[in-house]
Amino acid sequence: MTDLFSLAHADALDAADPLRGLRDEFLIPKHEGHDQAYFCGNSLGLQPRGARAHVEEVLNKWAMEAVEGHFTGNAQWMPYHELVREPLARVVGALPSEVVAMNTLTVNLHLMMVSFYRPTRERPAILIEAGAFPSDRHAVASQVLFHGFSPDTDLIELEADEPNGTISMAAIARAIAEHGHRLALVLWPGVQYRTGQAFDLKEIARLAHAQGAMCGFDLAHGVGNLQLELHDSNADFAVWCHYKYMNSGPGAVGGCFVHERHASTDKPRFAGWWGHDVSTRFRMGPQFVPTAGADGWQLSNPPILGLAPLRASLELYDRVGMQALRERSRRLTGYLETLINARLGETLQIVTPADPLQRGCQLSLRVIGGRGMTGRSAGRALFEYLQTNGVLGDWREPDVIRISPAPLYNTHNDVLRFAQAVENWRHG
Repeated sequence: MTDLFSLAHADALDAADPLRGLRDEFLIPKHEGHDQAYFCGNSLGLQPRGARAHVEEVLNKWAMEAVEGHFTGNAQWMPYHELVREPLARVVGALPSEVVAMNTLTVNLHLMMVSFYRPTRERPAILIEAGAFPSDRHAVASQVLFHGFSPDTDLIELEADEPNGTISMAAIARAIAEHGHRLALVLWPGVQYRTGQAFDLKEIARLAHAQGAMCGFDLAHGVGNLQLELHDSNADFAVWCHYKYMNSGPGAVGGCFVHERHASTDKPRFAGWWGHDVSTRFRMGPQFVPTAGADGWQLSNPPILGLAPLRASLELYDRVGMQALRERSRRLTGYLETLINARLGETLQIVTPADPLQRGCQLSLRVIGGRGMTGRSAGRALFEYLQTNGVLGDWREPDVIRISPAPLYNTHNDVLRFAQAVENWRHG
């Protein structure tokens, strides 16, 4: 029988992997002179080797040409955001006119809610998941308050109905039906950050629209992880960041999707001059005429240095394609799941759904106990042990370690190192 825990088996899986060369495109942090087993792509993706050249290109142009850099060469600053438009649309399954890289996630969420959360006395409510990422909850609660309503009654938070803290599609459908007459907006994650659960975006959008509500998605943990089809999902909008699976650096510029049916909407928006129609923008007139499509929600000229690393990442996504990356992701995360179920079940409980259609690459692992510890103390002890042994995941209170084998740079060997480290900790 094959020894799943053997280095020979992990090496054989990596040798047979058609995308094994992708790892060489990234700078891997070191631990005691060796590559770290890095599983934090769900928090901060690794640096593509090509990022430095794109950043230095901008710096050199600035040094040599100053303001003229806006108008010269193949990477002019004036239309620089257009360089990422088409490859970004391919990653998220959208039309090029439906996406724009701008601002950061929560800023974009507020800008979208200005247009797509239009509460009335009859329909003031927003539906989100209980335990949403704090930034999202802060944003939606503040929007409810801004419009003169109360989060106590008009921010509806759907509690988990499944044993591991996940939420069934049936529960989502019931909540939308129950509150539909009051709902102005359904705002849902593509992947829930704590549990790693992925959702059927198209069905959620259908249910929301059937009740007369708008529907938007936070795809912070979905972009570059899931094979998205945003246009076909029929969502009204979506927002995301690029510093996680999109590997564009700390605090990277965010992304935004607006469905083409809203391309020339008369909905109110917060306007800025870079969202003004490009053909008349520099006439400097007082009246705002929005550019059709997602570009019309831009405020200021794009951050060129912030966009430069995204170009490097998108080149890799374009080279490989989301389908191939998703297939590799399923293999890596499936191997992780198999190792845990085989020998680590007394230490780790997998919170994330077993169905590959309901997860991306992340497995959220509840630490059961070990070395005479229980709950949080065991979890923190294991997390710190992994860290000191060159295996880096991330910790979420009170007892969960998130491990995310990113298909662009993680390997089966990385996954095995994690499993062996957990086993050593338990028996050490």
